[in-house]
Amino acid sequence: MVNAPGIRGSKGFTLLELMVVITIIGVLATIAVPMYQASITRAKEAALKEDLFEMRSSIDKHYADFGKYPESLSALVEKKYIRALPIDPFTGSDATWEAVAVLEEDGVYDVRSGSDLVGRNGVPYNEW
Repeated sequence: MVNAPGIRGSKGFTLLELMVVITIIGVLATIAVPMYQASITRAKEAALKEDLFEMRSSIDKHYADFGKYPESLSALVEKKYIRALPIDPFTGSDATWEAVAVLEEDGVYDVRSGSDLVGRNGVPYNEW
């Protein structure tokens, strides 16, 4: 078999071809990583909203049953209103929830995240 003109019997890629492929992979990674990080933040925010909704709903149910707010968030677990305190998605702990007390009486009226980070909407997570 006769080789075509200009082609030597070598197999493989040239340095230029490898550099082009590496550059394309780098550009794609530069685009993909920020999108991935934004999707993780969106998922954490959705989990935080759901956790806050469930805990606030449990506080309201406790108030409807007993006519007073629970003494603490752990009282909701003890009285079986929730199975366990959820893990705050931004702090990674169930001990960082901030309980908002009622001024007139003892008890937990509301709950907030213990995170000092700011959400995508510009509002700090501890104000949600």
